[in-house]
Amino acid sequence: MIAMLRGRVLHLGETDCLIDVGGVGYQCQMTKRCLAKLGSVGTEATIYVDTAIRDDSIVLTGFSDVDIKAAWNLLKTVQGVGTKAALSILSALTPDELMLAIAASDKAMISRADGVGPKLAQRIINELAEKVANIPLGGQQPMMTSGGGETPTGAGDPVLLDATSALVNLGYGRAEAHQVVATLIRESDAPRIEDILPLALKRLAEGVRH
Repeated sequence: MIAMLRGRVLHLGETDCLIDVGGVGYQCQMTKRCLAKLGSVGTEATIYVDTAIRDDSIVLTGFSDVDIKAAWNLLKTVQGVGTKAALSILSALTPDELMLAIAASDKAMISRADGVGPKLAQRIINELAEKVANIPLGGQQPMMTSGGGETPTGAGDPVLLDATSALVNLGYGRAEAHQVVATLIRESDAPRIEDILPLALKRLAEGVRH
């Protein structure tokens, strides 16, 4: 199985690239975001690869970093999410944005991807919500508790869920509210909803003014 390629970029297409590795050309389908990170034709590049062996072909999907590959593998566990849909989603959203959308149950955010409708977006949220519940959001380090231990700010945090829900009821966007609350929880030693909610409202209001 091919897991990584390092070589010279020979061709950049809209949906794929050709990499010369020691005189052998490897064609890899990629997201638009990953293709943009490869640079220009003639440059040296390293890409991480998912290898799919089918009856009549071997298909390589390339990624610019391991986080995008991990998000790809997660998406592919969802029933109805094929290669085309997964590539489209990861072209529209970064891994952090995808995790945030799932955690915040924001199907509109996932539906930004071409060819991904509300029903598929909701299925992605339903099937992956539990899997991402304890993943630290936004690539942040776990917050420190008052006892010195580490607790991840995950999507299953009850303060995070309740504060986000309250802000949504006040008219704020779910993903934006979720992100602000998650940040405030990480900054707090002992987060309580009665403390977090006023701070979140203030920060959201400041964001609107700017």
